[in-house]
Amino acid sequence: MNLLSISIPFDPNIFGGSGFLLSWHGFLSFVAVAVAVYLSVRWARREGISSEVVYNTAIWGILGGIIGARVVHVADNWGQYSGNFGSMFQIWSGGIGLWGGILGGWLAGMAYAYVSKYPVGRLMDVVAPAMLISQTIGRVGDIINGEHWSRATDLAWGWYFTHPDSPARFGAQRDYGDPVTPVHPTVVYEMIWNMMSLGLLFLLRGRLKPDGSLWMVYLALYAVGRFAIQWLRLDPVKFWGLQEAHLIAILVLLVAVPFLLIKTRFIRPAGSGPKPQVGDSPARGREQRRRRRAAAR
Repeated sequence: MNLLSISIPFDPNIFGGSGFLLSWHGFLSFVAVAVAVYLSVRWARREGISSEVVYNTAIWGILGGIIGARVVHVADNWGQYSGNFGSMFQIWSGGIGLWGGILGGWLAGMAYAYVSKYPVGRLMDVVAPAMLISQTIGRVGDIINGEHWSRATDLAWGWYFTHPDSPARFGAQRDYGDPVTPVHPTVVYEMIWNMMSLGLLFLLRGRLKPDGSLWMVYLALYAVGRFAIQWLRLDPVKFWGLQEAHLIAILVLLVAVPFLLIKTRFIRPAGSGPKPQVGDSPARGREQRRRRRAAAR
């Protein structure tokens, strides 16, 4: 064991018993979602979008994210769940896939916003920076829980987990024969990449058209970073040496990159004048437009 490596001593669970168990990952995932909604509401108001529009869309986005996150996790660990169908739905016992949460939440929220005649692209752009902050908060839970088994390293910032209930100890024992083998802190690498991407998104806010372009930049940035970092993780390999997260990242890039190359263009930053307000309902928006047209006559 590298004497310069970092010891992580945390109990992965806040409390638990035979009836209920609360992990740090689960708790911080809840905090992360709450922060994302809070920030989205604040930033949406600056764009002339009411808080009710964000809250209504967020409900469906959260539901879609939960379902998507569980589906991706079960698919990645099918051998564990194939013999016990009921366990697939026991999300409280742990097990989510971040890619599934991002894409499931996006598709569900986008579908609801489209049906409700909300400004889909503008909502996507508002949420994009909040997603990176939310993901980073959730990854703190991964650190405490000792999840995401990684490749061994002799670098000074390698870490190992000492709590007997930490999943990382089981992974190190299984893969290296020693539960305290230092491994790459891949979660921290991802958090650093998220913050770098966040800085770029802040620079690009208000400078890209059409609406939705900033969201596509977010997807592309996260896909590139996740694809690269994933090589240091020891998730199940599907084919061609690629893990599930690799494959999803490729699919995301096949959507985001053509959109950015074909549709996206730079514009001058928006002025300081008031932006059109998006009301609480499509009917109110139509009524406001009708009144403006009548006044113009």
